[in-house]
Amino acid sequence: MGIKIPLCVDLDGTLINSDMLHESTINLLKASPFSILKLPWMLLTKGKASLKKFIASKVDFDASTLPYNKDFVTWLGKQHALGRRLVLCTATDESIALKIASHLSFFDEVVASNGVVNLEGRYKAAALIEKYGEGRFDYAGNSKSDLQVWKHARFAVVVNGSPSLIEGARDVTEVEEIFQGYNSKISTWSKALRIHQWLKNVLLFAPMLAAHQLSDGSSWISLIWGFFAFSLCASAVYIANDLMDLESDRRHPRKCNRPFACGKLPIYKGVIAVPTLFVISCGIGAYVGITFLSWLLVYFLLTCIYSIKLKQLALIDCMALAILYTFRILAGAAAVDIPMSFWLLAFSVFLFLSLAFIKRFSELQVHILQGNIKVHGRGYFTDDAPLIKIFGIASGFLSVLILALYLNSPEVQLLYSQPEWIWGNVPVMLFWVSYLWLRAHRDEMHDDPLIFAVKDKVSLTAGILFAMFILLGSL
Repeated sequence: MGIKIPLCVDLDGTLINSDMLHESTINLLKASPFSILKLPWMLLTKGKASLKKFIASKVDFDASTLPYNKDFVTWLGKQHALGRRLVLCTATDESIALKIASHLSFFDEVVASNGVVNLEGRYKAAALIEKYGEGRFDYAGNSKSDLQVWKHARFAVVVNGSPSLIEGARDVTEVEEIFQGYNSKISTWSKALRIHQWLKNVLLFAPMLAAHQLSDGSSWISLIWGFFAFSLCASAVYIANDLMDLESDRRHPRKCNRPFACGKLPIYKGVIAVPTLFVISCGIGAYVGITFLSWLLVYFLLTCIYSIKLKQLALIDCMALAILYTFRILAGAAAVDIPMSFWLLAFSVFLFLSLAFIKRFSELQVHILQGNIKVHGRGYFTDDAPLIKIFGIASGFLSVLILALYLNSPEVQLLYSQPEWIWGNVPVMLFWVSYLWLRAHRDEMHDDPLIFAVKDKVSLTAGILFAMFILLGSL
């Protein structure tokens, strides 16, 4: 093996399933949004190494939360135990590289960009030849630019490399080890887009159903297009939220498996996907109608504000989520030009507020089990959980009270031929709200209660009963 020959290890895409320049830029956007405006000019006038130094000086990160290539890191640990000299050799700025090397503890030396030279490709090769000599080092990398280093290395270790890269490495030197990486499968993108969350956008159809206009074919067409407009817009926001929440998600026992958090999808693809999805969404929204598009844009704006700031504020985050749910109903009414019912609006706000509190309460339950005191990236302490539960149960029961008051209103007499049947929905809703909170109390709730509901047999049965009473009242 030649343990005296150093093994030089690349960082981005090799040691970690991410890119520290991209990670740091996202952190800079969160910490100092206006500083982003300086980056293009700095890149043009001072170069990439200086740009990396500037960004690194402005942000901080937790090295323990990075998406390390676990198999590769385990192998490196074994090599270190055998006495092999390990060198972290990266184009990342040296201040970041030193922090990562310190966290892993098995690197003997760090060679990195210093604000003047961007240590990538031929520059990295030149630095290693000058330091160790031609063919007197081994090198682990993952990209085509690493071929320029492998030409001068004794052995190559290919990590996360494509078949063509592996063949390219074999053409210039002997390959010692190969570590396979993630493939961006359709299922991975489906998870990133949160296709299952599109079910929430069925709420667009609520005003048409409540107004008993199911026979209007043009309304169905408008709402189906509106459904896809909202879904694509929501996916753009989900991805943007995941990019902004990388560190918080990596600390979460379930969210750490999200594609961007664990490195299954590179950050730059997410940055491209967000505006692409949003533009397509707006195009469809404009086709549905200007009023609908206005609601879509307001929804997008509020969601962005929520992702950047509101989700960090206790209670306000839950109110914002309730409003975002309600926006879907308002947009659905706008798409088919139906006047918005006060009763439907009031019922929706309190019901969705209760569901938002369930979502937050369930997250607090997870952190309580982990022994945390404060929730990272949120405005809550774990001992807030009992109070959040009280708020949520009260909101849910208020929505049922509004439903009961609505059933005594003149509107019900006009819409339903046998309105007495609709009263059956009051105990159904009382049971369902209580049932959801019971499951949340037992720590048996999904991160999103609506997604839980569409998969839960008891909730589906309650939904069937609700629809049955509506149908009986309409006959």
